[in-house]
Amino acid sequence: MNYTNLFKIALRAIMANKLRSFLTALGIIIGVASVITMLAIGQGSKRSIQANIAEMGSNMIMIHPGADMRGGVRQDPSAMQTLKLSDYESLRDECNYIKGISPVVSSSGQFIYGNNNTQSTLYGVNREYLDIRQLSVSDGDMFTDQDIKAGTKVCILGQTVVDYLFPDGSDPVGRVVRFNTIPFRVIGVLKKKGYNSMGMD
Repeated sequence: MNYTNLFKIALRAIMANKLRSFLTALGIIIGVASVITMLAIGQGSKRSIQANIAEMGSNMIMIHPGADMRGGVRQDPSAMQTLKLSDYESLRDECNYIKGISPVVSSSGQFIYGNNNTQSTLYGVNREYLDIRQLSVSDGDMFTDQDIKAGTKVCILGQTVVDYLFPDGSDPVGRVVRFNTIPFRVIGVLKKKGYNSMGMD
């Protein structure tokens, strides 16, 4: 079998039917491109879902205060003081298989700087919280254990809050912002992560 002759015959057939050859090639190109695109979308979606699950914490346990009945009325769990700092210390000191643990207190309110303000949530946490939630400081510094012990009024802002409070792009580190009526000195800015599966930025 002479492959050179076969190639010449095929080339001659293609040149004789240019439109049909073009349409055939176009169909093949579209088909292959569609398969590649669908595979890319599928892999991207898979990675996005895996990242969301990892962010939620597939091996993370959250302990919330329990609700109680008083006078026949069920109380709001947030109003209960059933969890104490001693509970956190007991878990930290007595459990062997916990990689990171952090107490969390939170409050919703308004961050204010100059004439700018935005609604957000303030979280009181320790240094391990950032590792647990896979967060990192992109600008400035992390608060220290001494800051926690002394109750120093310092904070690390998320990028969205920075965008609202400092729309001119100025550096927030070192500035003093207010959360409702409480002043906090900004010591750092968190690395941007976008929205998580719970809709929180």
